[in-house]
Amino acid sequence: MKLVILDRDGTINADSDDFVKSPEEWKPLPGALEAIAKLNHAGWHVVVASNQSGLGRGLFDVATLNAMHAKMNKLLAAQGGRIDAVFYCPHSADERCHCRKPAPGLFEQIGERYSIDLKDVPVVGDSQRDLVGGASLGCAPHLVLTGKGAQYRGRDLPSGFPLATKVHEDLMAFADFTLSR
Repeated sequence: MKLVILDRDGTINADSDDFVKSPEEWKPLPGALEAIAKLNHAGWHVVVASNQSGLGRGLFDVATLNAMHAKMNKLLAAQGGRIDAVFYCPHSADERCHCRKPAPGLFEQIGERYSIDLKDVPVVGDSQRDLVGGASLGCAPHLVLTGKGAQYRGRDLPSGFPLATKVHEDLMAFADFTLSR
């Protein structure tokens, strides 16, 4: 099974320091939906692993989160793409749970759901914490220079990033890289 794990905010859609709290605030990044569709058309299954601490902070409820994902899926379908599943952590950072990235819990859930070893499964995100948990289970880490990742454009990655992290301009550049291999 060809599987790729994507972060959501800052990777697929625009991020916000004030949290993405509604379907109206959820806006895809240029080319991101097309990149997912391109991966799908080449036989890749795409899942999302996302921290959604806005739930734990009471900024939005599960119905609103589901509405954001329904919007994402509708816009993706218009591009001929799909997200197979969304795995999210609803906890705030101070809850110290096992599912909040950079902890590996969401990635373990993905491995269990699909009954696969995550060795060499690409994990794509815009921050160090998006990659560390997956890399600890053998995922291949890929940083995109969108969202929080934009701060690393033209710079070496600081310590703390998994050693084998590959850097891409955006999700489409990652998709092109992956499909060229």
